[in-house]
Amino acid sequence: MRHRKLKRVRKQLDETLHVFTATANVARPMRGWIRAIRDALGMNMRQFADRLGVGQSRIVKIEQDELTGALTIKTLEKIADKLDCVFVYGFAPRTTLENTVRKQAARIAQERMQNVSHHMYLEAQDLTNHHSKEAFESMVEEILESPSKLWDKKFE
Repeated sequence: MRHRKLKRVRKQLDETLHVFTATANVARPMRGWIRAIRDALGMNMRQFADRLGVGQSRIVKIEQDELTGALTIKTLEKIADKLDCVFVYGFAPRTTLENTVRKQAARIAQERMQNVSHHMYLEAQDLTNHHSKEAFESMVEEILESPSKLWDKKFE
């Protein structure tokens, strides 16, 4: 039951996050978004500092901190507002959350299958390719049914 609920949640979240995939490959301007937008608006440092209620030296620091990733979300939201923009924050999955979970389950199943295959080989009870694939798929589904250990450290 929990598996179906999680799968539904992943599907809904995948649909929601899909809007970010188009922006995932957008390169940040060399001098940063803040500087690029400020320059495009024709706003100098003094004017921007006045809008933010800070000194010009803080603008230099803000623009440097953007490039190093040191700005907080709260600061980015305030800056975006003063540039008449909306700060957008999100994650763009490389594929889908469902694929990520299945890939992890497959890793665990592969590790388990190697252990089982080794023991079966020692006992001269090897599975055929067809049976091996069936067992693997069955194991993946079983892992997905109870995902509590899916992300344990030993499976990373």
